[in-house]
Amino acid sequence: MNEFFRKFAHKTSVIVGSPWSFIVAVVIILAWALSGPLFHFSDTWQLVINTSTTIITFLMVFLIQNTQNRDAHAIHLKLDELLRGVKDARTELVDLEDMSDEELEKLQAEFSKLRQQNTPLISDDIKDVETVLEKRKSRKKEPPK
Repeated sequence: MNEFFRKFAHKTSVIVGSPWSFIVAVVIILAWALSGPLFHFSDTWQLVINTSTTIITFLMVFLIQNTQNRDAHAIHLKLDELLRGVKDARTELVDLEDMSDEELEKLQAEFSKLRQQNTPLISDDIKDVETVLEKRKSRKKEPPK
């Protein structure tokens, strides 16, 4: 059952996420709107579109959530593998998604401090690259000897 739902959710998300599905939805809404005069813009006419969109939205929430959960899980596993494979990486970050909000805030503060400490290094590197590029440009402008 689980495998069937996974495949169904994936195929549905691919189909529903396509431009053609959007075009079909627009055509359906236009057909509904143009049929208004035929049904004298009755309550039943309005109920048809309201009920249809509510049911479709309700079902799509579950399909989208399933797809997002699977994607997030796959990304976590890939990142965990990268952390495991990088020398000197802090492998305690592997289960980051299971940390409490307080632990995440502490870690965020730690990374903010690291970023602030390393910002001058980044701008120095950019200046070095700009200097090298300027030297190369000036060499190209000099006539050959």
